[in-house]
Amino acid sequence: MDLERLDSLLAERGQPAFRAGQVWDWLARGVASYAEMTNLPVALRETLAAELPLSTLALETEAHSRDGTEKALFLTADRRPLETVLMRYRDGRRSLCLSSQSGCPLTCTFCATGTMKFGRNLTASEILDQALHFRRKEEVNHVVFMGMGEPLLNLDNVLGACERLPDVGVHPSSTTISTVGWIPGIERLTERDGPTIRLALSLHAPDDALRSELMPVNDRYPLADVLDACRAWSERRNRKVFVEYLMLAGVNDRYEQAVQLAAILTPPNTFKVNLIPYNPTDSPFEGSGREAIEVFRSTLEHNGVPATVRLTRGRDIGAACGQLAAKG
Repeated sequence: MDLERLDSLLAERGQPAFRAGQVWDWLARGVASYAEMTNLPVALRETLAAELPLSTLALETEAHSRDGTEKALFLTADRRPLETVLMRYRDGRRSLCLSSQSGCPLTCTFCATGTMKFGRNLTASEILDQALHFRRKEEVNHVVFMGMGEPLLNLDNVLGACERLPDVGVHPSSTTISTVGWIPGIERLTERDGPTIRLALSLHAPDDALRSELMPVNDRYPLADVLDACRAWSERRNRKVFVEYLMLAGVNDRYEQAVQLAAILTPPNTFKVNLIPYNPTDSPFEGSGREAIEVFRSTLEHNGVPATVRLTRGRDIGAACGQLAAKG
């Protein structure tokens, strides 16, 4: 819902200020119509239904994976495409992968989103409406900003959405913002007041030369500077930084590169690595084999860096990491 328009519409109708809170409370609980908002006057419910859509987003298509993952393709009011994913896990987690932009301007070579034409930043309401779409289906309890876009390029709206996510059922400690290493945004997250949201760094290479080939943003913010910013965040927030490392066969998956990666992820207990099996896109890369991934993981562990292999979800519907491209 366009929450700013809600405020102005209620003011135009002479409604008390608390009405906006009542509407939001119902939305956060997953209602699908104004008719269900029974503590609002009937006439106001009818006015809102006629003048303010329940969502800023129009659902275009949905896809359902064999593993229970769902992907939704939305269009904004100005026809900008974006995708959102709900991942269901056996341990009860219901994790939403939210987009912060339509497309992405940073053109990482392995990511399908980077091949899209960049649209714009999403508003806080458009970010929230992704979550509310799935909240109307079931309860959710985790959020990762790992969908389309670089969240730290749209930090005000991302944080504005995060402030309301607890009402939807997602605690700040269960919310993760992923960045390619946009240092001004990391510094803002370090200094801001309020609950700590988890930080993830999309790294994918242990040296500047390779990282710049894979991620052009590294030319602007080199690896050493990015890691220093992450260390400052970790020290201030007393939390580990999650490092995302996409396993690309013959590119970044050698034993020597694992040793090199462990050497730069210091001091101990500052970083934890998530190794990500490559999910097919139109890029020229191929994914590392299981044996190569396991050797890489065990090498990191042997050198004092905790590492896990991420469970791939939604690959068969183009909903896995790096696959979002608004293709339905």
